[in-house]
Amino acid sequence: MNRRRLEDKVAVVTGGASGIGRQIARTFARAGAKVAIFDLDGAGAERTATDIQRECGQALAVTVDVTSEHQVDAGMAAVVEAYGRMDVLVSNAGIQIIAPLEDLAFADWKRLLAIHLDGAFLCTRAALRQMYRQAGGSIIYMGSVHSKEASVLKAPYVTAKHGLMGLAKVVAKEGAKHGVRANVICPGFVRTPLADNQIAEQAKTLGISAEAVIRQVMLKETVDGEFTTVEEVAEAALFFASFESNAMTGQSLVVSHGWFMQ
Repeated sequence: MNRRRLEDKVAVVTGGASGIGRQIARTFARAGAKVAIFDLDGAGAERTATDIQRECGQALAVTVDVTSEHQVDAGMAAVVEAYGRMDVLVSNAGIQIIAPLEDLAFADWKRLLAIHLDGAFLCTRAALRQMYRQAGGSIIYMGSVHSKEASVLKAPYVTAKHGLMGLAKVVAKEGAKHGVRANVICPGFVRTPLADNQIAEQAKTLGISAEAVIRQVMLKETVDGEFTTVEEVAEAALFFASFESNAMTGQSLVVSHGWFMQ
């Protein structure tokens, strides 16, 4: 496999300080990209950028709240000023909230949708303005199996992840004449700090053990009882980022160890 598939490309990864976003940033850097890590956790973004600089390439940390129009626009401008272009956006920033609908606070509903959907919109709009100027680019949304399925206790998350599918399709249609592609990665359960918090919350809500949540809820429908890894998701992101034609746009790729098959 050519590990320099993103040579001379510039990529922005939101939520890049930890978990899936961090691994995507590192994978892209190894493939030759200059990577900007956007995260509300500025110190975490700096750690990721420093690790990339030490290991394999060029990286820039930018403290960004993806729900802030000003911060997103300023962050994208900083990337273009530093690197001269912007070729790939991975819209990955997100949170999870576990609650039955009848107990879900409206503030929590709005907060989750703001990060997942408003953040995706703001980052997309800023990226498209630059990508259209340079006549090309790739936008990758971090969806979920929950972009296609539903689970109890996750109403705002399922709603948001379904919404990203629609956004990607519109971007694919509008962006095609400018050489811009848009696609969605749909991971299964990935063992990250976000998932660990979710395990504890579901165990408490469902009245079962953490191990029961893992085996009876999260991994029950997989073919091998295994979590999806951050490395597996990052390889899917690299595939979308490096695909050069409109043959692969407006699509979704499920990475779930067979939990969901399409």
